[in-house]
Amino acid sequence: MRILLVASAFNSLTQRVHTELRERHHIGVELALGDDLLRARVEAFRPDLILAPMLTTAIPKDVWTRYPVLIVHPGPMGDRGPSSLDWAISEGADEWGVTVLQAVAEMDAGPIWASVSFPVADCGKSELYRNEAADAAVRAVLLAVERFAGDHEPEPLDYSRPDVRGQLRPYHTQEFRRIDWSTESTAAILRKLRAADSQPGVVDVLFGREYFIHGGHNEDRLRGVPGTIIATRDGAICRATVDGAIWIPQLRPRRVPGGPATFKRPAADVLAAELTDVPEAPVTPAEAAERDTWSELRYREEAGVGYLEFAYAGGAMDTRQCRRLLDAYRQACHRPVDVLVLGAARDFFSNGIHLNVIEAAADPAQESWRNITAMDDLVEAILTTTDKLVISAMTGNAAAGGVMLALAADEVWCREAVVLNPHYRLMGLYGSEYWTYSLPRRVGAAEAARLTSTPLPVGAREAVTLGLADYAVPGSTDDFWTWARQEAAALAAAPELAERLLAKKQRRASDEAVKPLAAYREEELTQMHRNFFAPDESYHELRQNFVYNVRPMVTPAYLLG
Repeated sequence: MRILLVASAFNSLTQRVHTELRERHHIGVELALGDDLLRARVEAFRPDLILAPMLTTAIPKDVWTRYPVLIVHPGPMGDRGPSSLDWAISEGADEWGVTVLQAVAEMDAGPIWASVSFPVADCGKSELYRNEAADAAVRAVLLAVERFAGDHEPEPLDYSRPDVRGQLRPYHTQEFRRIDWSTESTAAILRKLRAADSQPGVVDVLFGREYFIHGGHNEDRLRGVPGTIIATRDGAICRATVDGAIWIPQLRPRRVPGGPATFKRPAADVLAAELTDVPEAPVTPAEAAERDTWSELRYREEAGVGYLEFAYAGGAMDTRQCRRLLDAYRQACHRPVDVLVLGAARDFFSNGIHLNVIEAAADPAQESWRNITAMDDLVEAILTTTDKLVISAMTGNAAAGGVMLALAADEVWCREAVVLNPHYRLMGLYGSEYWTYSLPRRVGAAEAARLTSTPLPVGAREAVTLGLADYAVPGSTDDFWTWARQEAAALAAAPELAERLLAKKQRRASDEAVKPLAAYREEELTQMHRNFFAPDESYHELRQNFVYNVRPMVTPAYLLG
């Protein structure tokens, strides 16, 4: 079939639906940038079906009356309104759902083509959206498309049915999110923060100014006067509650009327001038693995395998985060294990350099340079580790330098739901992280050129077919880690491991003799230096558009299909 995806943004779910459906159908994408643009695109594409994986505006009536339009709604049957996941988390739901319904005049009230339930994990909204909700959405979409292609008739929404448990809910305004630090429990505050973690955030007052709080994590030991900031750690702030404390990783100043737009940054950076007397509360990766506290890094060992876990908001890694991860990696390399597994527990693997921190820097070009060289130092350390088998375990998506970070390992294991974007061009960058070495050795020179010049997502199954990854494992994140721990333990116990490590060392020496890693780095950074510092480059404008969420005027040509 010819299927046109209509979305408010080419976000993670839209990309995943795109990778799933294009294996079976002819797919185009149109961003919802205006009704007339959409009408023109529909007329040009002539779809058999229009599918909206993520839409914040209504499809025009003259479109959905002429073409079948299916809407993906992140709520169970009968749920209606724009804040479905917000309500699920804030009310402590154990189970939620995704429903695919047909567009009609009344929002979210059309006939139902498919509905799939999912468990609500104890995490923030964006993490839930990219994991359990996205898994359910893909199953529901595939079922709905299959039914549409057959003789299936959708079921009218009927609130008298016992399995229709949803309801019409209002927009989850800041009125519902407001926090009273002097009376509310840690659990209650965490629910509010997690229901708004990425967008829109929770408005609160700190040092006399309003900020949006993004993210929230429990703290198991520190205590203080409710509402006060009692510690910092690696860019986050710890704020006391009546019965504990909560870590807040990011803040965004509330925009002043008529003032410039604002964006998310590490909380301790935003409040730096006010935190001179607030102590830093460091925790080692090994300690963090045994505690209920916030840390971007955790390290544990099991069955002869070292697991270095890292998790960054939005997947972005600034200069300091790269250096801390490099330190943790070097420490792990000194541990008596022969297999080392790298990756996040549930979410993004990495999306490369931190554009928000760069945008906030006094000299963005110079900070871009520091950030990319710190990424290169990290990747080089992995590439030159010859006495351990290194595995990149990808439970979540990766893009640009984050993909190349994964490829520095000996093997790449992906959850089947993972979407990779192994290109830099949408940010006007040539790219670094030794991609000119690691990508061609996996997929060949021609395919490496195609992947880095074509800014389309690659699904995990396709990544395995291309050689970009070694395994694509179906199931949930728990299923993935059960499999990964078993496989890693088997590798650590395998009698042929010593031979494999020797072969790895010999191959690295052979590659170095042909062309040193330093030469790849110099060539890449020569191009990147121009991207960062030359006056005629597009990087700075593209970065600002990304940071400030500036929408394009028309759908980019590469999405049109």
